[in-house]
Amino acid sequence: MSAIKNWKSGRLITPQRIGFVSTRFAGTDGVSLESSKWAQVLEGDAHQCFWYAGRIDKDPSVSMCVPEAFFGHPENLWINERVWGRTARDPLVTQRIHRMTAYLKETLYDFIKQFDLKILIFENVLSIPMHLPLGMAITELVSETHLPCIAHHHDFYWERTRYSVNAVNDYLDMAFPSRDHDLQHVVINLAAQEELARRKAVPSVLVPNVLDFETPPPRPDAYSADLRTEMGLGPRDVIILQPTRIVPRKGIEHAIDLVKLLGDPKYKLVISHEAGDEGLEYRNMLAEYARQAGVDIRFFATRVSDIRQTDSEGRKMYLLWDIYPHAALVTYPSLYEGFGNAFLEAVYFKVPVLVNRYAIFHRDIEPKGFKVPIMDGFLTQGVVDEVRHILEDADYRKKMVEHNYKAATRYFSFAELRRCLRTLIVNIGSLYPESS
Repeated sequence: MSAIKNWKSGRLITPQRIGFVSTRFAGTDGVSLESSKWAQVLEGDAHQCFWYAGRIDKDPSVSMCVPEAFFGHPENLWINERVWGRTARDPLVTQRIHRMTAYLKETLYDFIKQFDLKILIFENVLSIPMHLPLGMAITELVSETHLPCIAHHHDFYWERTRYSVNAVNDYLDMAFPSRDHDLQHVVINLAAQEELARRKAVPSVLVPNVLDFETPPPRPDAYSADLRTEMGLGPRDVIILQPTRIVPRKGIEHAIDLVKLLGDPKYKLVISHEAGDEGLEYRNMLAEYARQAGVDIRFFATRVSDIRQTDSEGRKMYLLWDIYPHAALVTYPSLYEGFGNAFLEAVYFKVPVLVNRYAIFHRDIEPKGFKVPIMDGFLTQGVVDEVRHILEDADYRKKMVEHNYKAATRYFSFAELRRCLRTLIVNIGSLYPESS
């Protein structure tokens, strides 16, 4: 394989064998999706990518599945029950943490040897301590091997309330993330970059989440042609899409308020995802809230999957990307987001999107010049009127979504990711000439 030239430095980059490590590479969670995008771009530059996780949907010829590395493994769950929400741990817990750490470190050594890896990329396993032993195993491995590594941080433990009271501050200081000089840190927003520097005194590279804006979105096909019918919609009905999980921080009650204030029964609010692991109380509240507001809300998660297939009743399952082309508006009234993948997806499918001005959007996305109706924690009549204008004026809507697509192509495309990854690889070559 021939070397490629980095556009900025002019250095030649020799294709590398790169290993991705996480607790899970399967499904449509953010870590799995962003990791696949990184791999796609790296493989476009002739690198070879391999995968290590506890749950994995990659080809077995390029992957290693270690069930104990999954955050839902019984041993890991046993540990988590005894370290979070407590301020002291039993010696037995410490012993079992170290025992699992030692085992997982051996499997990581096997992974490196089996695929002759030259670079490792750790996907969020040194950020969120959902699997303490795996993070510790990785930290020890990096210290022992001096293998060049990249830690891709999607969100940190200090951003989550559930980790604030714990019996493992020693392990969090050691491994989440470690300060090893062989580790390059990558974050997805400015706030994370600043907080990582303040807490850990390590520099990081900002690499935003991206989509392949150079490739137009797929057009609706025969498979999804009956989607509206399956939702129970009539020909005049208009879909307002909430493409997120049903959890309180998504602020979905604001989407209900919007549909109510639009004051037309043709507008139907469709929610594409399940309630997730935070219980059904919020979902039940939303259903009652919509009923009292007279808003027609459709929970469609039971018909959405990460692959097209049929369910146990023989009904068709659709992709989230099958729904976007049918939506007239996307609502994104989140109170907090690590970045905003649903925002990028709406822009990609050229659907206008209502955004609540959450902190990361305000600092990392809004300055790029996107044109969207924005609420600041609550709906105003001006925002509702702007949304109505977008929905009823096709020319105005078209100019808006085309402008947003161009802005996203400039700042959040695969081209931007390719530039960032090439820089990271060049950095490795500068520190470790034998790797370049």
